[in-house]
Amino acid sequence: MFRDLFWSSPQTSFVVQPLTVLIGESLRGRFRLPDIRFLPLLPWGYLQYRLCGDYRSGLGGGSRGMQGFPDHLVTTGPYAYTRNPMYLGHLIFSLGLVLAFRSPIAAVFALSRVVYFARRVQRDEERLTGRFGDEYRAYKSRVKRWVPGVF
Repeated sequence: MFRDLFWSSPQTSFVVQPLTVLIGESLRGRFRLPDIRFLPLLPWGYLQYRLCGDYRSGLGGGSRGMQGFPDHLVTTGPYAYTRNPMYLGHLIFSLGLVLAFRSPIAAVFALSRVVYFARRVQRDEERLTGRFGDEYRAYKSRVKRWVPGVF
């Protein structure tokens, strides 16, 4: 049960992770006020996750995450620039925690989220290739996995 709560993506990224950083740094006696220059990364990451999920769901591209299988491939809107804008939102949020709080606890979380989402994307891509075949392979060749125009 704890594992399900911890590894449920939205709860982990947007609730468990920041609470653990705040509590952990307070218990270590190292809690500092956040560096406000990096605080905008937190709402940016959350809103990117949320709005891209709403966009995909509204087009019949399945629910948030990959629990439900999509009816069709969504390749427009934010998905025309990156294949994983929702997962990228999680990572932007994690980066914001690291930079804003300068916390080694946040850094460990961020690294674990990078590993988790890298593995999850591989599984998702296998499922989507199996479901959509050449249509998904063509999409993969046009649109980068993470950062538009980079990788």
